[in-house]
Amino acid sequence: MNYKIINSGSDGNAIVIENIVLIDCGVSFKKIKDYYKDLKLVLTTHCHQDHFNKSTIKRLAQERPILRFGCCEWLVQDLIDCGVSKSNIDVYNFKEGYCYNENLAIEPIKLYHDVPQCGYRVFINDYKVIYATDTYTLEGIKAIGYDYYFIEANYEDEDELHNRAYNDYYENRVKRTHLSKEQATEWLLENMGLNSVYEFMHCHKERKEVENEKI
Repeated sequence: MNYKIINSGSDGNAIVIENIVLIDCGVSFKKIKDYYKDLKLVLTTHCHQDHFNKSTIKRLAQERPILRFGCCEWLVQDLIDCGVSKSNIDVYNFKEGYCYNENLAIEPIKLYHDVPQCGYRVFINDYKVIYATDTYTLEGIKAIGYDYYFIEANYEDEDELHNRAYNDYYENRVKRTHLSKEQATEWLLENMGLNSVYEFMHCHKERKEVENEKI
C-alpha cells in the first residue's frame, strides 16, 4: 500500500493513504500541496489545531469544491465554519461502516482524549488499515491481522515521561490523554499478523530527535 506520513506530532498531523485519503489535516496547506489535487476524501478526528488546521481546511474547500470530508458529529459545524459545504460532509456514527465504492470503506472508532475524538478503520484496495492517535487507551478495540497500523506512541513509558515532565500537571495530562509506546506495543502484539506493517505516531518530538541521532 502506498502511504505518506506528511507529519506526525504536536506540531501537526496528516497522512495520505493510496493518494486519495487524507487522515487528519493539522498541517499547513504548503505541506499537502503535492497531494491535494488527487484527494477524494479527508477524514477528520477532533478539533485540536495539530489535527484540524482551519486555514488549510478552508483552502482545501476553496481549491477542491467537490472534495468530501468525513467526520463524527462534533466536527460538522467546525467544517462548515471553514467553508466546507454541508452537502460535502459525511457524518459517521460509531459501529457503522460507510462504503464509498467497492475499493473504499470507512468505519470510525471511538477514542478517548480530552475532547470528543475518533480514529478510523480504512478498507482500501483490499488493504485493512487502522489509524488511532490522541487516546489514552485502546481497550476494547480489536484489529486482528490488519495490513497497516498507525498507532500513537506519545511517550516511551511512565518512567520516561516522569523523568522529562516539567511539572505534575503536564505529566498527569499526558497520561490522561495519550498512549505510551509500551501500551501501543502490547496492543500491536495482540493484533498484528506476520506480514503486518506498523508506524508509531504522534511521538514526543524531542525524544524522537534523540533516538534518530543515535541511529
